[in-house]
Amino acid sequence: MQAVFRNAMSRLGSPVVLVTTDGPAGRHGLTVSAITSVTDTPPTVLVCLNRSNQSHRAFLENGRLGISILGKGHDTLACAFANSTLSSTDRFGHGTWQTGPLGSPLLDGALATLDCTIDDTHSIGTHDVLICRVHTITVKDGAGHGLTWFDRSFHYLPPKCTPC
Repeated sequence: MQAVFRNAMSRLGSPVVLVTTDGPAGRHGLTVSAITSVTDTPPTVLVCLNRSNQSHRAFLENGRLGISILGKGHDTLACAFANSTLSSTDRFGHGTWQTGPLGSPLLDGALATLDCTIDDTHSIGTHDVLICRVHTITVKDGAGHGLTWFDRSFHYLPPKCTPC
């Protein structure tokens, strides 16, 4: 059942983002495709983190996170932050970073960034679902192609399509 479920979910296109944190528990980051908006009043997103990830505890202890929405040309960066053998220092050696108002690293050149606090956590199976309140948003003008994960590989979404 697990293999069939994973195969089915690979057919569901997902955004590719970097989720980062910094604070008393240190600077950490990872690539995430399990993220979605929850509501715009107040601006809130849901992020899923595997509890076995080496950075998991740091996110909860720091209580805040930055989200950098990736686009075309960020494939290598996404792979670096998904590589569990790279140290945090090595991961952040890729890309250019700014510190958001809440203290989390945010990627220069991201299509958009969100600076968030973790308002609530729910444990389900192997993951924690983080409910995150968005405090600061930046959106890059002329965004470019969005980076997505579909059928176990990267794909690009066009910047604009004809609306329905």
